[in-house]
Amino acid sequence: MYSKIKFLLICLFVGITAYSQEGIPVYSDYLSDNYYLLHPSMAGASNCAKLRLTARKQWFDQEDAPALQTLSYNGRIGEKAGGGIILFNDKNGYHSQKGVKFTYAYHLMFSRDEIDLNQLSFGISAGLIQSQLDETKFLQSGDYDPIVDGTIVQKDSYFNIDFGMSYNYLDFYVHATIKNAIETRREIYTGYESDNLRKFILSSGYIFGNSDRILWEPSIMFQYADLTKEKAIDFNLKAYKNMDFGRLWGGLSYRTSFDGAEYNNGSGTSKQRYQSISPILGVNYKNFMFAYTYSHLGGKVQYGTGGFHQITLGLDLFCRREKYDCNCPAIN
Repeated sequence: MYSKIKFLLICLFVGITAYSQEGIPVYSDYLSDNYYLLHPSMAGASNCAKLRLTARKQWFDQEDAPALQTLSYNGRIGEKAGGGIILFNDKNGYHSQKGVKFTYAYHLMFSRDEIDLNQLSFGISAGLIQSQLDETKFLQSGDYDPIVDGTIVQKDSYFNIDFGMSYNYLDFYVHATIKNAIETRREIYTGYESDNLRKFILSSGYIFGNSDRILWEPSIMFQYADLTKEKAIDFNLKAYKNMDFGRLWGGLSYRTSFDGAEYNNGSGTSKQRYQSISPILGVNYKNFMFAYTYSHLGGKVQYGTGGFHQITLGLDLFCRREKYDCNCPAIN
């Protein structure tokens, strides 16, 4: 019984970021110079090819807490096309998934010259995901449940696609993506889950300031789950400072859901929404990038005392000889 309660608590506090998720959960790793993880249209959109390795771990003081690792690469293919690949491993309690995504993107340039950024991009990712449900830890010694085998690890593989578009114009950008566009039944969750895992994501931001001093980048990211009608929004602010060795940057992200879960507060019923605040610090040195993000959950009801830790390592490759003439860190 204790293991079942523990599992339910983990599912509750993961919140909207991983609800009914097939594929890569939507965390804050896109802010570590990796919009490609969310938006397939960003494959090859940048001035350089990008190799990124991300590791995320939640609640170090809790066993079977959620953890995610991603390895991605994307770059230009010829003048107008881009391609990419993402490998990921996601674990959440007794549930885990591994997968690979292949991406193709097409970029239309409306610029007057090679350094004037005015780019409309379209992208599609095809992914193969293997989901796994470990029932061997469901029951304690002596427990019995007629619907739980308790001796098997269920596995099944699925196919799905993401597609979207991006528009980058000088210091402004906007991205829109539909994730899990195909209705897919994960057989190991038959009877508990709908075929519809579709999610809509919209991101937008603008960079302003003096490149010789500090650049500021406010942005938002909105996500909507089609089946459950759950909605969440990120409010982000990043700052960039050019240094002799490269670039130093940092920021703050606040995520809140529009929906909430009810709980018993001892004297009645209260409602709590998912809320988190995430400071981030990063540095670019030559072609290398390093970033660290810490996320803290808000609300009176908490599971564990630790936060969410994330590290991103990056390498930029095959860069153009001349950068775009804009304040656009995600592109340049």
